[in-house]
Amino acid sequence: MKQEMQTRVDLEAALEELPIFPLSQVVLFPHARLPLHVFEQRYRRMLADCLSGHGVMAIAMVPDPADIIDDQGHPRIASVAGVGYVAQHELMADGRSNIVLMGLERVRMQELPFKGPYRRVRATVLQPLETRVPETERAALIAAATAFLGEVKKRDLDFTFELESHDAGVLADACAAHLVLSPDVRQRAIEELDPLARVALVTRELAMQKAALTAGEARDLN
Repeated sequence: MKQEMQTRVDLEAALEELPIFPLSQVVLFPHARLPLHVFEQRYRRMLADCLSGHGVMAIAMVPDPADIIDDQGHPRIASVAGVGYVAQHELMADGRSNIVLMGLERVRMQELPFKGPYRRVRATVLQPLETRVPETERAALIAAATAFLGEVKKRDLDFTFELESHDAGVLADACAAHLVLSPDVRQRAIEELDPLARVALVTRELAMQKAALTAGEARDLN
């Protein structure tokens, strides 16, 4: 049964021993919704502890799964991640779960000694810099996102994404979460605390993605 969760969220308390879900190619941004399928026993336990405890977990990017850091076989994780709470939970008959995480904050993480069955970190919330983003830069981001969306919709009529936020930094996060294809660029975006630099990063990436799609279409026509 799918449930809209009313989990108690206590981010400040959770930061002392925050559970992490290490995933390659996945980044959780503030305000973004991230659907996940939980099937491994250790992460079933982590989810149960999360739901009965502080209500939050971090999605830790694994840059290279082959980069093992200990005798437990754990891969290295990026030091900056997104933390979120379980907004939806669907428990299946066999114990697996489908969940939706709602992003809350950026955090810097320091891994704690492993005590199983899942990894934990001590985390600190990262506040964005108070850099003003000129309206021209925000408009350029919207134009790049709109142009890329136009190319995507030529190939997938069902794809939807709304450019809703008036805050340029939040808008850049949303575009990075839903439109940026490169996991490395998404990780760079979550690590970038300067909203002006983040807007520029995402704008450039979307323009490059649009150009690549257009070039591919041109090659197909020749």
